Amino acid sequence: MFDGYDSCSEDTSSSSSTDESEEEVSPLPSSLPIIKNNGQVYTYPDGKSGMATCEMCGMVGVRDAFYSKTKRFCSVSCSRSYSSNSKKASILARLQGKPPTKKAKVLQKQPLVAKLAAYAQYQATLQNQAKTKAAVPVEGFSWGNYINSNSFTAAPVTCFKHAPMGTCWGDISEGVRVEVPNTDCSLPTKVFWIAGIVKLAGYNALLRYEGFESDSSLDFWCNVCGSDIHPVGWCATSGKPLVPPRSIQHKYTNWKAFLVKRLTGAKTLPPDFSQKVSECMQYPFKTSMRVEVVDKTHLCRTRVAVVESVIGGRLRLVYEESEDKTDDFWCHMYSPLIHHIGWSRSIGHRFKRSDITKKQEEHFDAPPHLFMKVKEVDTAGEWFKEGMKLEAIDPLNLSAICVATIRKVLADGYLMIGIDGSEAADGSDWFCYHATSPSIFPVGFCEINMIELTPPRGYAKLPFKWFDYLRESDSIAAPVKLFNKEVPNHGFHVGMKLEAVDLMEPRLVCVATVTRIIHRLLRIHFDGWEDEYDQWVDCESPDLYPVGWCQLTGYQLQPPAPQTSRDSQSSSSKQKKKAKSQQYKGHKKMTSLQLKEEMLDGEEYSFLQGASDQESNGSASYYIKQEP
Repeated sequence: MFDGYDSCSEDTSSSSSTDESEEEVSPLPSSLPIIKNNGQVYTYPDGKSGMATCEMCGMVGVRDAFYSKTKRFCSVSCSRSYSSNSKKASILARLQGKPPTKKAKVLQKQPLVAKLAAYAQYQATLQNQAKTKAAVPVEGFSWGNYINSNSFTAAPVTCFKHAPMGTCWGDISEGVRVEVPNTDCSLPTKVFWIAGIVKLAGYNALLRYEGFESDSSLDFWCNVCGSDIHPVGWCATSGKPLVPPRSIQHKYTNWKAFLVKRLTGAKTLPPDFSQKVSECMQYPFKTSMRVEVVDKTHLCRTRVAVVESVIGGRLRLVYEESEDKTDDFWCHMYSPLIHHIGWSRSIGHRFKRSDITKKQEEHFDAPPHLFMKVKEVDTAGEWFKEGMKLEAIDPLNLSAICVATIRKVLADGYLMIGIDGSEAADGSDWFCYHATSPSIFPVGFCEINMIELTPPRGYAKLPFKWFDYLRESDSIAAPVKLFNKEVPNHGFHVGMKLEAVDLMEPRLVCVATVTRIIHRLLRIHFDGWEDEYDQWVDCESPDLYPVGWCQLTGYQLQPPAPQTSRDSQSSSSKQKKKAKSQQYKGHKKMTSLQLKEEMLDGEEYSFLQGASDQESNGSASYYIKQEP
């Protein structure tokens, strides 16, 4: 495990201090992963043939002059010392998880002269290479710098059950040790060193090389699920060298003893961590699968679409009638907006038949079991009825919770809902929510939770009062008991950073912040943009991701808006019609007339990707009575 140079000095005093330090080392706890060693030892390149390195003292010399037939030792004394060094053999045996034996091998030592010679040979070249390696992140944005400079906190991975490792993150926390590439080194080959996690931000970890103590000068950020981070012991089993950083090589004379003491009792990643990451990033949806997805130009119906690509569980769906494949829609594979072929007919939902009489041979229907299952409901007793009033997140303006009406009751617990005061005459802007959806609420939800309720467009009797409105409209409120009242222990807190989909332009994943929490409802703010672009999202929405998700999956992250964009926001905030930028083409809520005109012109609308209907533990009685 401790391949590389083990000691910088060979005098008697250093050997004595080494023995004393090793006697203090206690056995490794059985709960920690066993650190194994394959017996391979890294030797610094000497550039000559016919040379050998003493396996005891590390002296480099002419092979023919070495002692014994195997030429393993430079002298008789080194050979005897090698066989009698029981203390070092005992430590190594414990690291290997085996009982100590006299034949257990000790680690090689490299003389300081050999090390310095190797350093000098490659120092100039690698310093130049190091400059070129410091690549500037895309868009100039770095999560690490952003969090460090503002002392931000990121939502933990365990908050996102749908994300890779969300359900098997385990005890990864500050203090966990890992093996990572050593960038503070002048060797021509890739070498590694042990580092500890100083801070976690989603998938990203701030690491500090072992031996730097409180010195943060070489701290660096790394994605824990990346390919360059490994559990302690990986180098030994893979034959990779462990070499201390150049900045601290002088601090200790025996690095092996130092590491043994520091790692005793420390935690590391599970041995199968990388395998779990790989398994979590295998997605069941494949390209060419056919699904039913909401029609983004007519919210009230679905259409057939084909999976064009899958990135991190997010699907780019191309509507089947799109010949040039530009008419697309993005959503997560667990989104409630996609369903298996035949779903619309089974529940009585409106469906736009494709003009294509025969599906292409390479296309095939996605199996029904791949789609997110909704919670079963009992519709036999008291149930939702047409005309009942409620409060709902507006799918065309996700920052608003509005007065809404149940327009149609479908099968299997699904409801067609319209926003009062802004509905199209033909019902083309009704949208479908399941009865257990966390995006619909009983009458009075906003009032008791001090959320601004958006009244019907054109309603003159302000401030809005539900009692008066129900009486004037001769309608009743949907019973409180029919709504989803379960509140999972989600783990989010106000101020936490994350990566969130802009649901008004669902192909974009942006830097975002949780600014408010109402039970299971989160207010998501897009950093750099005005509050009018905020969106209400459920805590279990598949459109929220940990910091570092984009880097892990290869998805493009949208950084906070630059100052120029912020200035343009201020100048156009009164109009509230301007989109975020040329990339942000989301639409604000329009009147029914404007909506019809836009639909006739072929404009497309993106809308709410609600949370999954998988409920977890917890409940809350946060609804008020229907009666005033």
